[in-house]
Order: sequence, then C-alpha cells, then structure tokens
Amino acid sequence: MDVLHFFRERTRFIRQFYDTAAGPFDGIMKAIDDRLPPFDNPPYSEDGEPAYLVEWLEASEGLELLGRTCLSMLSPSLQLFFRTWEKQIGVQWEKGERKKAFQRGFIEGYMNCYEQVLQISRLDCPADLGLVEQITLARNRDQHPEEITSMRVTHSKADIEKHTSLFFMSEQDRSMFSDADLANLSFLSPAVHVSRDQLYAAIEETEKLADWLDGHLIKARWKR
Repeated sequence: MDVLHFFRERTRFIRQFYDTAAGPFDGIMKAIDDRLPPFDNPPYSEDGEPAYLVEWLEASEGLELLGRTCLSMLSPSLQLFFRTWEKQIGVQWEKGERKKAFQRGFIEGYMNCYEQVLQISRLDCPADLGLVEQITLARNRDQHPEEITSMRVTHSKADIEKHTSLFFMSEQDRSMFSDADLANLSFLSPAVHVSRDQLYAAIEETEKLADWLDGHLIKARWKR
C-alpha cells in the first residue's frame, strides 16, 4: 500500500473542501462590505449598528467553524498515516508500553516510536513539529467545547503554557494578548482561529513530516 499517496489524497481533499465551503461565507461578507445585492438596500435603523451586522457576523463565524472543522479532518488523517505504517512494519509493543508512550499525545508517541524503530532523529525532520502538535491540540479543543452559549472555542491554559507562541490565533487576539496584564487574566483566553493561510501552512507541515518519515519507513519495510 502506498500510504503516503492516500495521506496526500486526504490533504488535497481538505484544501479543496475548505475553498469550496468558504465561498458562500466569503461572498456574503464581501457583498455586505461592498453593498452589493441583496445587501445594497439596508433597512432604516436608529440603533447605530452597521447594516446587516448579524449576517456578516454569522458568515464570519461560519468561516471560523470551517477552519476548525478542517483541522479536525487533518489531525486524524495524520494519525491514520502513523497507524497504518505502524501495522505495515509490524511494530511490537510490550504490555502497557504503548499506553505510556501516548500519554503526551499521538504526535509525541509516534515520533518516539519511529525514532527508536528506524534509528532516526526528529532533529533532522524538515517539518515544524511544534506546529504539528498544535494541530492536534486545536482539534481537541474544537471537539470538546466547554460552553453551550457560544460557538467560540478557546485555547486551554495548559496549551498556552506549553506553546507560548500559539499559531492558531487571530491577529486581533495576538495583538491583545501581547499585553502581559491581559495574558495573565485567568478568565480570558484567546480563541482558536484557523484562517485559510493558517490551515494551508499546517497542511504543508504535516506533508513535510509524512514525506520525511515515508522514505525511512519504506526502507524499514523492505529490510523486513
């Protein structure tokens, strides 16, 4: 089985899925900003809010959800790449060893596994492994929201402490939380934000990792 081929088919689809699904949301926001039909004749209002603010915010929220959804597709795709190769080369675990190895997440677990099995070092990997790990952390936050009152999902305090430079954050939040006083407020956390550029950058890092590992794994399979 060409494991890398199937992984790249998944990343190709994720890119296509985002761009296709983002179209209607981008279209609504642009039409409101440019006062294009059907948003070219705003109703009379004295509340002081911009016309069609609710519609614009809902479209913006749709893009936020779309970005997080795509990360929730990317993370398990990478996990499947690892898991499939684990079976292909016949990795054997001692009793209780696998559970212990994955206590710090599947990225750390599999990297430790393949470093030992393949006699390689992650230091030689061209991918940004810190960013790759943040993909899984952001996905976990999206899949386990804490508040029913909002579609917004925030980074956990533990994730913020582990990764002082969060990748999946809006520029607005990045600017706001650069203030040390705000950053230290226990009740305030930045939102998990996944723009198109951030998603594409994340996909590229997973592909770099998969490309690098795949070459070593193919050699190990043929030796076996």
